[in-house]
Amino acid sequence: MTEIESFFDGYTKALLARDERAVAALYAVPALVLFPGQSVAVSDVRQTEAFWASAWDQYGGVAEALPEVAVIADAGFSVWADVTWRHDGVPSERFVYQLVRHEDGWRIAVLTAMALGS
Repeated sequence: MTEIESFFDGYTKALLARDERAVAALYAVPALVLFPGQSVAVSDVRQTEAFWASAWDQYGGVAEALPEVAVIADAGFSVWADVTWRHDGVPSERFVYQLVRHEDGWRIAVLTAMALGS
């Protein structure tokens, strides 16, 4: 398992545990989240915690999440990963994550929503 796959393995475990603090700890501060028509500048870890605490309902019934990770660029200190998420075996979401290296591991610095299959 690569270092990036290992990062997403830990991220998946935090997501499936519905643990917003563990998920938020995997995001850099500052960070940027880009969704269609919306850009969110994250300046405090509590923003990420609050987002995830409010988002768990949209994943109700999801018992399995499998990230299909493709590293599309690597600058050593930063990696861009195109990830398609399969929830219970079905492709459900796709994001490009820009990860940045911190002293204790990788953190998500930019999260960009992508269309499935594009």
